[in-house]
Formats: sequence, C-alpha cells, structure tokens
Amino acid sequence: MYMIQFVLTDAQLTDRVLEGWYSAGITGTTLLNSSGISQRRMRIPGRYAYTLSTSAANNITLIAVVENETIVKACLAATEAAVGDLDKPHTGFFTYWPLTGVKGINKKYSEESSND
Repeated sequence: MYMIQFVLTDAQLTDRVLEGWYSAGITGTTLLNSSGISQRRMRIPGRYAYTLSTSAANNITLIAVVENETIVKACLAATEAAVGDLDKPHTGFFTYWPLTGVKGINKKYSEESSND
C-alpha cells in the first residue's frame, strides 16, 4: 500500500482533481485546508508592539491510501491533467511513499455490521 499526499495551490481546482482521482481508482480521499510558510507573515509595527498575521488557508491537501504504485502513477497523471505540469509554479506538489502497516482500509460496510 502507498500513501499519497498532494498539496493543491489553487483550491478552485479541487473538484477537478477529485474527479481525476476517482477515475484513477481512488474512492476515498481526505481533504485538509492548509497553508504554507510563505503565506504566513510576521510584522513588528511599533517599538514594543508585536503582531503575528496569518492568512487564511489557501491550499487544499489531499491524502489517500492506495493499493499499489500503478494506482499512484494513474493518480499522478490525473492530477497533472487537472492542474497542469507540477514542475511549473503555483500548481502544487505530489508525494507518495510505501506504507509498512495499514489497518482499517477497504472495509465493507453493511447494515448488519453497523448494528453490532
């Protein structure tokens, strides 16, 4: 199994990315609002006054666990089809890595098991 993490810099493209991921075989994705360090600014307006200003989250981080590297590569292709070449600025970054242990993935849900 593999963990995929994609930080999308244009939140307006979220649905397009999710549709691509679904087409690539990913049926479960966690979405997090996120911001990078470049979106955080510190100001010292006066001699003794100190304020820390943070902008609202501008990024969306998508996280998924998939069965194999074939799905990872299909997901990467779908991501770039949605947002463009990730080597270009202001698109995002895509990472993935193998997992050594996973529990709770691919559970089958049924009415009978929910009553237990």
